[in-house]
Amino acid sequence: MAGIAALAAAYIFSQFYRSFLAVLTPVLIEELGAGKADLSVASGIWFLTFALMQFVVGISLDRFGPRRTAAFLFAAGTGGGALLFAIATTPLEIIIAMAMIGIGCSPVLMAAFFIFAHHFPAARFAIASSWFVALGTAGNVIGAKPLAIAVESFGWRETMLGLGLVSLLTALAIYRFVKDPEIERTDAPDSGLSGYWALLKMPALWLIIPLIAVNYAPAAGVRGLWAGPYLADVFGASTQLIGTVTLFMAISMIIGSVIYGPLDTLFKTRKWVAFVGNCGGAIALFALALYPIQPIWQVTVLLFAVGLCGASYGVLMAHARAYFPKHLTGRGVTLMNFFTIGGVGFFQFITGQMAEASYNPAMPEETYSLLFGTYAVLLTVTVIIYLFSTDRKPD
Repeated sequence: MAGIAALAAAYIFSQFYRSFLAVLTPVLIEELGAGKADLSVASGIWFLTFALMQFVVGISLDRFGPRRTAAFLFAAGTGGGALLFAIATTPLEIIIAMAMIGIGCSPVLMAAFFIFAHHFPAARFAIASSWFVALGTAGNVIGAKPLAIAVESFGWRETMLGLGLVSLLTALAIYRFVKDPEIERTDAPDSGLSGYWALLKMPALWLIIPLIAVNYAPAAGVRGLWAGPYLADVFGASTQLIGTVTLFMAISMIIGSVIYGPLDTLFKTRKWVAFVGNCGGAIALFALALYPIQPIWQVTVLLFAVGLCGASYGVLMAHARAYFPKHLTGRGVTLMNFFTIGGVGFFQFITGQMAEASYNPAMPEETYSLLFGTYAVLLTVTVIIYLFSTDRKPD
């Protein structure tokens, strides 16, 4: 239990570090001269390095176990990256720091999922994973209003320094308390990188992967980056107001993770729970795209809906996991996580370039209408593809 608590603490940091730039946007622009493209790259590089590391993490989990894998990477990447962020003087240093933090956070959730997969029956995997994600999503909350208060009280450099030191202590706790499950050793031909190829040859997964790659991208992209510039540019929002609105969105992602978890067992379906939820997210995004200027409370409600509906990760992971051979569990969950996080990072780069090319200070709402519309169309297309997938009901 202490080991799961240590991993949960690390996952709180993981959620925090993927979303805190939205609050720091004004100060980084003012003090370091960072532009929207710089911040988009910094946010995107976190997700891309995180995603690419999933291949290393998957093999490491199957071969070395979660304790050493998570503790080493979290200390070197997250702790070191946060300390570099605290002393950064240029946008490039911010980007490098975010890349390091992405590498450090990459094994945490998968280490927990690996333990769940070896200790819980398949029917309970969605509940365990969704509730663990819900607990970790508290990092989204910390990265909203509380971060804004800390930055205004102590300064952003001092705040990041403190976070870096606590991250190092968390890595030590993982090494001390996490217990590795019994790992099934195998000499099968798919025991190395070829295991990923074996998974990718499963046709059933390719009707799930598109939605896995897109379902989290709108919530993570808007909460982690675009909510800040959108509220500042269109509504002239202060850091405190941005913190308040993003706090509600962060809370919605926690609630969504908690709600999604037991629904597959309650309704005896994973497919239709994820399908209906993501349709709701697409509707909210279309509403923001069509009406980017509306009362701030309505914007907050729609952002809340995007976060709530975009929390289907645990159910989709459980749907995919039903197809994994046991000896490929580590690689299976990390492959799906690669598509999830890689999708967020990819679309951060794309939306960053779109925002840079289309931004008009006289009519900033047009840029954000384009961004929300892009997310809405992508989500709609992948939901349609997912409609043809085969349901794998909980036992």
